[in-house]
Amino acid sequence: MSSQASADAPWRPSADFAALRLRARLNAVVRAYFAERAVTEVETPVLSVAGNTDPNIASFSLQFSGRTDGAPRTRWLRTSPEFPLKRLLAAGFGDCYELGRVFRDGEAGGRHNPEFTMLEWYRLGWDHRRLIGETAELVRAALALVGRDARLREVAYRDLYRERLGLDPFSASEETLRAALGDVVIDPQGLNRDDWLDLLMTHRLQPQFGRDELLAIHDYPASQCALARLRDDGDGWPVAERFELYLGPLELANGYHELADAEEQGARFDRDRAVRAQRGALAPPRDEALLNALAAGFPGCAGVAMGIDRLLMAMLDSERISAVLAFDFTRA
Repeated sequence: MSSQASADAPWRPSADFAALRLRARLNAVVRAYFAERAVTEVETPVLSVAGNTDPNIASFSLQFSGRTDGAPRTRWLRTSPEFPLKRLLAAGFGDCYELGRVFRDGEAGGRHNPEFTMLEWYRLGWDHRRLIGETAELVRAALALVGRDARLREVAYRDLYRERLGLDPFSASEETLRAALGDVVIDPQGLNRDDWLDLLMTHRLQPQFGRDELLAIHDYPASQCALARLRDDGDGWPVAERFELYLGPLELANGYHELADAEEQGARFDRDRAVRAQRGALAPPRDEALLNALAAGFPGCAGVAMGIDRLLMAMLDSERISAVLAFDFTRA
């Protein structure tokens, strides 16, 4: 067998050794960063009796064969450590983070792997705008490992669409949003307003983001609130207090000024499950433990989840997630 054929053998790693060593150095930087700020690393369950109800995220499930004492046998692989971390916050633990593997069904390709590494952390007494600064600072510390830097720019979601597309994402009609896609042809069947806004982001906006710019987009339409608080933007429109951080075209992080209202959170879970039912998709059970934790008294805080594999891709100027994984999905 030739040396080239041997190098391409499917038993071999998908990433080169330099990328794997860079991942180890990045993990060390992350842990040192939070140790300096007294943010404690924790480990939470990978398997749960509840799953993620978000209609746009698919969870893996499995059947437990042992003794359950009446508990459900169906368990769900976590799509993020968010819910147990919030239960720790409600119990009074304080600022904390987790660096670990998460799992999402149906996501495999150039930029996605069904299992990947997520960093998620929470800061008591902070809002999403303050957390933007810390998130960007951590990314810049990571970039320094490869001799790079990036400037931070913060922009409101509404202002971004106005500046770059000449439309108001809060008030424009769906027809206007569809027309703004230009020559991008999309089957409109089943798409709603937020789908068109997302398509404009991925097809018209993201490709134009500067390679050396950290762009923090904040204050999203209320319909994209996820687990964030809502407020009036002062112009009669409710906005979700959340942000997404991009380095060039790659989305690295998603943060929220966290919702603390158990009743509202339960209603959002129910709306998610209704959307899933309408689509004919499996609807994981609500996380009642989280709702009980919120009801017991959840502290004001902000939290953010960051894709470590995406960050490594950006650091290495790679468009393939396989280039930063020891063994990607095709070789696992």
